[in-house]
Amino acid sequence: MNAQEAMRYVESEYEIIKLTPCEICGGEYLQNYQEVVSRDDLMYDILTCVCSNCGHEKSFEFHAPYLEEVKRKTKSKSKIYN
Repeated sequence: MNAQEAMRYVESEYEIIKLTPCEICGGEYLQNYQEVVSRDDLMYDILTCVCSNCGHEKSFEFHAPYLEEVKRKTKSKSKIYN
């Protein structure tokens, strides 16, 4: 996966958040915190957002295959140096 393809994934995550109305008041979510986690050798991008209108917090979890590729490359480079 090249950088352009990875950026499409990231852009789609932000687009989904932008198009998701707050379940309390219908307001717009704004990103507050971002975390990358690994579970069962799969990478996830977790974005915690807050409604700009009422302050309701919501977490969005996205599978991040572009990060799995980075992880694989990092592991293979570390094997070379060990």
